[in-house]
Amino acid sequence: MTSRNPRDSRLRLVSPRPLAAAPRAVTQRRTSRPAPRPPEGTPPPAELARMARTGLSDAARVARWADAALRPGRDDATPDGKGALSDATAERAATELGLTPAQVRADWDTARLAGLIEVHGDSARPGWRLRAWSRDDSAVLRGWVALFDAWSLAHPEPTDREPATVAEVVSAMPQVLSFLQLSAGPVPVEQLLDLLEQRVTELRTERCEVAYGPRPEPAPEPVEIPDAPLAPLLEWALGALASVGALTYGDAQATLTPLGSWAVWVKLEQICVAAQSPAGNIEQSAEDMLRGCAQLRPNAARAEYRAWLAARPVGSAVTELLAAARGEDALTRGLAFEALRVVGAPAEPDVRAVADESWLRPYALLWLAEHDGHDPEDAHEVLTRAESTWLWVDTAAAVADHGDAPLLVRHLESAVQPTVPALLDEVRAVGHPRTVQVLVALAAAHPDPALAKAVRRAAFQVHTGGS
Repeated sequence: MTSRNPRDSRLRLVSPRPLAAAPRAVTQRRTSRPAPRPPEGTPPPAELARMARTGLSDAARVARWADAALRPGRDDATPDGKGALSDATAERAATELGLTPAQVRADWDTARLAGLIEVHGDSARPGWRLRAWSRDDSAVLRGWVALFDAWSLAHPEPTDREPATVAEVVSAMPQVLSFLQLSAGPVPVEQLLDLLEQRVTELRTERCEVAYGPRPEPAPEPVEIPDAPLAPLLEWALGALASVGALTYGDAQATLTPLGSWAVWVKLEQICVAAQSPAGNIEQSAEDMLRGCAQLRPNAARAEYRAWLAARPVGSAVTELLAAARGEDALTRGLAFEALRVVGAPAEPDVRAVADESWLRPYALLWLAEHDGHDPEDAHEVLTRAESTWLWVDTAAAVADHGDAPLLVRHLESAVQPTVPALLDEVRAVGHPRTVQVLVALAAAHPDPALAKAVRRAAFQVHTGGS
């Protein structure tokens, strides 16, 4: 509570949680939706995690070996360039683990795809999932789903096939997997081939569609892709999915494993959540999606983020979110990093790369701190005083633009400065471009006349460049 005298105004010290309150100020009534339940017969999460640990045990073993043998500071640690094992390191690992170098490389690649190993520039390090592997079932399942999403990278694609046709098959496989999931049992490969051919034909037709209306210039002729048998590519896709543990494949039949069936159901559920959104966020740009999520409560917004991300390659989604974060809307900036928290480990290199950009630095540092294991309530300790103050102003700008007056007044509680005069001095010094607007809005909203007068004076000084 503040006093009438601004010189003695104390601010309660609380952990700053950027934009945690702003979305709530504009929240609309959320429609109730029962928690989705997986299909009947799906094992419980603990059993699914046990299956995932078993399937990824070799990859986890190689990742732990690398953690112990190659960590920085050891005399025998050597850089391997872009996170790939050198010949010498692969030979050494094979000798110590009783494997062949080819097996070590395969397990290393699997560990990277599952997030057990993370590549940072020209080096690799253990991922957070490896640290949580024995105690956190959700981390294990996220790692396995990351591998499932990357099935086309886990098994080399045929080199004698047209790359465009391979890409079409990869794009068509979600429908094949959905059919397998709905069938809940073995499906003849011949039937899957018919479905694959239909879906590839649909993709080619959609690509060649021409919009109605006047055309000032003739449309370019579509590039013809020669019809080629898809059976070998289906065999490759099923083999790759089998290699990551998503299905079993043999005797001209394919069957989803319990893990594969669960993962397909998760993906379908994410898409269904987005389809129920009035704004249709799954088809929106990152910026429009984030604006739509500003109207949702945190849990509902996270569901929207997951669905939006599920419909896009991770790399391009992260790039789009960071581009949205660079805009002028502070609320969009904060929500972009909330969405990046849903992305998790795959976003780490990109977030680290923007940590030197002044507009994004406080958000990036908080994201990286939480990613590295800091408690979210304590992550703000990684920020300098100036960075915390900049973030306070940026969040206040979001509240001023999208919230209400009482919320802006309550935002004072999240400042790290112990007094209002100290806050005003440091706000003036930090140089945020929205400082004047924030101070004017705070002065208009605050019920304490003495404090409002001090804030207005500070706004005037920033505006005129005085002291």
